Amino acid sequence: MAERVGARSRDAICPELLERLNSGEEESATLSESLAIDFSVLLGHVAPGIPARDQRRMTEARGLGITKRMDLVATILADSFGVGVAESLMNHSSDTVRGWAAFVIGKDQNSSLSRKLQAIQPLANDAHFGVREWAWLALRPTISAQLTQSLEALESWVSSPSENIRRFAIEATRPRGVWSKHIAELKESPCLAQVLLDGVMNDSSRYVQDSCGNWLNDAAKSNPQWVVSYCKAWKDKSPSAATSYITRKGLRNIA
Repeated sequence: MAERVGARSRDAICPELLERLNSGEEESATLSESLAIDFSVLLGHVAPGIPARDQRRMTEARGLGITKRMDLVATILADSFGVGVAESLMNHSSDTVRGWAAFVIGKDQNSSLSRKLQAIQPLANDAHFGVREWAWLALRPTISAQLTQSLEALESWVSSPSENIRRFAIEATRPRGVWSKHIAELKESPCLAQVLLDGVMNDSSRYVQDSCGNWLNDAAKSNPQWVVSYCKAWKDKSPSAATSYITRKGLRNIA
């Protein structure tokens, strides 16, 4: 079956498709489709026994940004069913619901960093682009709070056969991550994550290359001298097309 061409704007989503998205019967094919989903309606389909007060909380939260709504629905689901609900959500047909699973995992206060990373890995390697983004966003607060341990734990991820897993390790630690709080330690001392960067500076995947280049561009806004020096060392060591692409992307805003 040919892959569905997604709607590029909210207005381009037909009522029938929106109904399928809101019921969890179909995955979103674009960011516009994902942003158009009514979490309150989708929650009613996923958890019909949810208390009415929680249904109202989601309805009243429609004006919030999507990341805050992801966090809220994860709180509601974890409070109602326990953090174990993530396991069933991970297998749902809706990419948004699988994203909820990621946030439930991230919010588990009783789970260790290593257990969270183990639990999130299938979502970090999900076939859907959106779920992979939710995976690193959901674990970013834990990674930021336990930075040293996280960098050590993610070292093995950058040597994974999966480009999705390698990319997670880089994207989750970006100094100025998209839709997430900055990591002050990495803005000032990007060298702390050098072992992760070293693992992908000659990566064959453009998906990983883009993430690494963006990581370096983030760092260059606070510590351009380190990024220039680091990129020069890598260009001298590895004059490959992959390294050239990454360093060019990383240095793109340095005069």
